[in-house]
Amino acid sequence: MDAMYMFVSIIALICVLGFFNEKVTKLTYEIALMLFSSVIGILILIGVALFQDTDIGNVLEEVQGFDIHDFLMHGVLCFMLFAGSCHMKLRDFKQQARQVTVLALVCTLMGAAFYGLLIYGAGIVFGLNLTLPVCLMFGSIIAPTDPIAATGILGKFGLPKNTSFLIQGESLFNDGIGVALFVCFSGMVSASSSSEEGLIGVMVREILGALVVGVAVTLLCFLMFRFCRHAFLKIFISLLTVSLAYALCELLHFSGAIASVICGILFSELRARFGETEEKEHAELFDSFWETLDVFLNSMLYVLLGLSFVSILKMEYVLLLSGTAILANLIARSASLSLSTLVIGKIPDNFSRFGFVALLTWGGLRGGLSVALAMSTKDMLPDQTYYIILGCTYAVVFFTTVIQGLTMKPVYNRISRSRAA
Repeated sequence: MDAMYMFVSIIALICVLGFFNEKVTKLTYEIALMLFSSVIGILILIGVALFQDTDIGNVLEEVQGFDIHDFLMHGVLCFMLFAGSCHMKLRDFKQQARQVTVLALVCTLMGAAFYGLLIYGAGIVFGLNLTLPVCLMFGSIIAPTDPIAATGILGKFGLPKNTSFLIQGESLFNDGIGVALFVCFSGMVSASSSSEEGLIGVMVREILGALVVGVAVTLLCFLMFRFCRHAFLKIFISLLTVSLAYALCELLHFSGAIASVICGILFSELRARFGETEEKEHAELFDSFWETLDVFLNSMLYVLLGLSFVSILKMEYVLLLSGTAILANLIARSASLSLSTLVIGKIPDNFSRFGFVALLTWGGLRGGLSVALAMSTKDMLPDQTYYIILGCTYAVVFFTTVIQGLTMKPVYNRISRSRAA
């Protein structure tokens, strides 16, 4: 399918499904796009099977073959992370620096290890040929929570300020941690030189390098931003800031995801500090642009994920392995959070430790980054193993986004009642 026709088709689905949801179902916007896109993909698959319509089948195969990894990791991820972080305040990070660091670093590392071990054990039970390095790599794919879901879905449920900030902060920073873990474990799987640096070396390099690049590029570009008087040029400078930082990190093998978040937070801090030089109309246009771009890119990603969901059917023992992947995710997430609370310090908003762990376990949504990393393993794994990892990743992403996303508010309300009691 020509790129223009695919783009038009995706935009049409966004508009039609969004309009239908607004007038009829009234679900959370992002959840509705993914859910209804998945339904459309399944209906197309059924139609192809019943009527043997190869043209429609070819269209669906081309959509499923769309390289979400390239679209996200080498395209729009930096802009989505910048948009999600450019409204966050540095002082809030200072207040919860310990909690964010523990969740983004310690919890992600333990979550990847726990998930990998659980899947390795399940592989032995089911007779699957899954090595421990492959399972640990799979754990690094599943462990990071999704910043897009955290800001787009969880931000609409009226969570307490500190808890909401903590969930968003964790999800923004653990993307970079997850990618660093993935680089290390995938190096072990492919026996490449990238594994020789070691886990600690990879993470230190990716995090510190991203910090230096993000701060340096933002400070340099903000000089132009501050003294610029053209509203649209200010927006172009912000686009340059995050894309340049991300590109330099990709070139130097640092974490572009963490650099993008640092650019967004530092840009927000500098705008607040030197806000007297920024006209009100310009500030409103800047904020509106990034909010609109964020929603648009999120919408495209959720539709693509929904349409690609039917590729889960290529996985053998689809129901058994999907259920195992989902259950392992919940166990690994809750176990890593439980251990993290021992060193996290004060639990925000007067939650009990059990309530806090339950809330963040059910609020740990997964998204496009997990699918992108899973798709990037195609050339290093046998087809059967690749489709197991991709299918299980889709199952976890769908369950956390749709099922956990739809039930997040009643879960939070129940935990809140227990907290009040």
